[in-house]
Amino acid sequence: MTILNQSTYEPLTEDTAVKLALQLSLFDTDAVLKCREIGDGNLNLVFHIKDEINQESIIIKQALPYAKVVGESWPLTLQRNKIEANALKVAANFVPELVPEVYFTDEELAITVMEDLSHLEIARKGLIENHQYPLLSKHIGTYMAKTLFHSSDYALDPKVKKEKVKEFINPELCKITEDLVFTDPFFDHETNNFEEDLLANVHDLWNRTELKLEVAKLKKKFLTNTETLLHGDLHTGSIFASSDETKVIDPEFAFYGPIGFDIGQFIANLLLNAISIQSQKREFLYNHVSTTWSVFTDQFSSLWETEGVEIYTKVPGYLEFTLQEILEDTIGFAGCELIRRTIGLAHVADLDGIVDHGQRIQAKKNALLLGQTLIMNRKNIVSIDDLLQEVRSVIQND
Repeated sequence: MTILNQSTYEPLTEDTAVKLALQLSLFDTDAVLKCREIGDGNLNLVFHIKDEINQESIIIKQALPYAKVVGESWPLTLQRNKIEANALKVAANFVPELVPEVYFTDEELAITVMEDLSHLEIARKGLIENHQYPLLSKHIGTYMAKTLFHSSDYALDPKVKKEKVKEFINPELCKITEDLVFTDPFFDHETNNFEEDLLANVHDLWNRTELKLEVAKLKKKFLTNTETLLHGDLHTGSIFASSDETKVIDPEFAFYGPIGFDIGQFIANLLLNAISIQSQKREFLYNHVSTTWSVFTDQFSSLWETEGVEIYTKVPGYLEFTLQEILEDTIGFAGCELIRRTIGLAHVADLDGIVDHGQRIQAKKNALLLGQTLIMNRKNIVSIDDLLQEVRSVIQND
């Protein structure tokens, strides 16, 4: 099989992934390569290839033409691989230390060859195991401030920015978010997945017309606000971390949308972990939430003042207005994420991994209640301290 010269897409195997690595001359000529397919996500194949002699390694990621979680009945474009690779390259312009290095891409095969991060661990898994990652929130706050600012109209010539919007049009993966985050969990839809014990709580949620109205407003913003280039799926499962290193991965959902979406997704997943553990252990997660926002706002504000090209960035009060709008969006999007990760199609191990049935159900009830509270109260929460006070009031009695 000729890998690089083939004209049609075909999923790699462990054998052909090794052949590709050799063709790309990514290892020494004396390399003894061992390959494992390690993908545990819903959309891709992921191959870990290691030279057993020199202890060097790479990752080859290949998009599948369907969602693994459902099968071939849910087809997906392979274009997302190109979007992911380009998003990583954009991020590398501003935060190279916070994303994996990309070595090679091929649009026909829908592959990206990149730095191996297996010396780190997925942040979600580590947080579940009570690893605290002291620099996680500082790094992610920095990642978001720099990537979100530099891709926006605040930093780009309007014509350049509109060309970027066109480059990152991502309709199929955006449709997944539109359905699974903003729509299906709020209606009696077949994709929803939850325990019988939650049925009464879920029916109450579905019957809240005022809640649906607020979610509709958030969905509209997601659909129509091309504010900046988002990661699009920035949860703790899309981050590798250690005590001193952080790397953001998997931006295949990247597109131009509202700044608060990435921030809301990340904060919501910190809160999902907080909900899943004993109350006396939650404070470090609340500190991560606070630090994420403070680092983001400090660095975003500094960039605004020193590198803003939009003339109105010089008008007093416009920065404060923008940050307040971002916070409101962040809180609302976080609320949607809490709900969809509890009763929607794609759950999180933080909640589902709670062994005791009663504790798991209570945690999920807390997540549903907190999600609704954040959506409904987002306009009245004017600081990150207010947000954490709201969080504590909802989930302290568990």
